[in-house]
Amino acid sequence: MALVNDIDHLLKEAMRAKDPRTTDVLRMVKTRITERRTSPGFSGDVTDAVVQEVVAAYAKQLEKAIVEYQRVGERGAETVAGLRFEIDYCRRFLPQKLGGDETLALVQAAISELSASLPKDAGRVVGHVVKAHRDRVDPALVKRLAEEALTAK
Repeated sequence: MALVNDIDHLLKEAMRAKDPRTTDVLRMVKTRITERRTSPGFSGDVTDAVVQEVVAAYAKQLEKAIVEYQRVGERGAETVAGLRFEIDYCRRFLPQKLGGDETLALVQAAISELSASLPKDAGRVVGHVVKAHRDRVDPALVKRLAEEALTAK
């Protein structure tokens, strides 16, 4: 529950500092955690893994909203800036993603391990890498690297 305690502490600090943007983000994260904890079928404690899962889902939802607001054009620019702030703030609670070189190494290792040689094997490679390193890799990057590597063969 270390992340939950960190969120509580940061929320108190933001409220004392009268920082409405940070306060709003943290309140939304706490609300999402409470919703998960009280949802049907949830049992056990709210662990750091659960908090990270909730925060990642929230950040992904915000990224989708950015796309919608960008379609509006100039009228949505202010909202897009606010959403980007929220996403950047949420990232502090998530594990750091591996960079391109580290991801490429994992993809190449999976290709050799699975004896993949055709572009149609990309799905197996992506599944293997994402399953083994779920929180540390970007699935879209893994897919792109796997397709490039298998097309080059």
